[in-house]
Amino acid sequence: MEPQRLQKLIARAGLASRRQAEEWLRQGRVSVNGTTAGLGDRADPASDRITVDGRPLVEAAAPLTLMLHKPTAVISSCRDPGGRPTVMDLLPPAWRRGRGLHPVGRLDADSRGLLLLSNDGDLTLRLTHPRHGHRKTYRVWVEGHPDAACLKRWRDGVVLDGRRTLPLDLERLEQRRSATLLELRMGEGRNRQIRRTADLLGHPVLDLLRTGIGRLQLGDLPEGRCRPLRPGEWPLLFAGPEGRGEI
Repeated sequence: MEPQRLQKLIARAGLASRRQAEEWLRQGRVSVNGTTAGLGDRADPASDRITVDGRPLVEAAAPLTLMLHKPTAVISSCRDPGGRPTVMDLLPPAWRRGRGLHPVGRLDADSRGLLLLSNDGDLTLRLTHPRHGHRKTYRVWVEGHPDAACLKRWRDGVVLDGRRTLPLDLERLEQRRSATLLELRMGEGRNRQIRRTADLLGHPVLDLLRTGIGRLQLGDLPEGRCRPLRPGEWPLLFAGPEGRGEI
């Protein structure tokens, strides 16, 4: 590997921005093979010993994003103080430590379906920040048979915590003796929004499955299993309903 500027190597390791790394170099906090380095110096991480404040510089883990089919009764968190199982417990041992993986968004403990885990901070921000409004798809069994007026209220938005929810796409897929299957496509994700809306409208949720993020689909991935995201699936995360990139 060719020598590279130290500020670039420090930023790539996730310790600081390049600008902050440049300041550390000015302050004499970076050394290469025991010699204090300066701004503009280069090093080869494969052969040189680089330290910051005396601690070896460790390369950041390679970018990795996983698709997980989260079961119910599993927490969308890296750890749980109460000792409940988390999504990290579902990963193969090689991916649990040292990879920096974290859930991208959440599914509450009572819900199941598609959840991404990633060590890519830019991806996490892009998929979770409200301004991007990425649409997610859910299949939801609710109690009873909501009528047309009820479904219209749900589509148009209801007031939760003093604010009206955003309009969404909603379709009735199936109806049984005492339950109805709905498909929802929405770009908003307040805390337990689907369940709270269903309760408000008098049709509590019986089962909630997230089937899609953008145009990425859960498919036939078995419950409790995960796999790396395939290269061809990346564009699906950021595509609108007709395949156009979302803004």
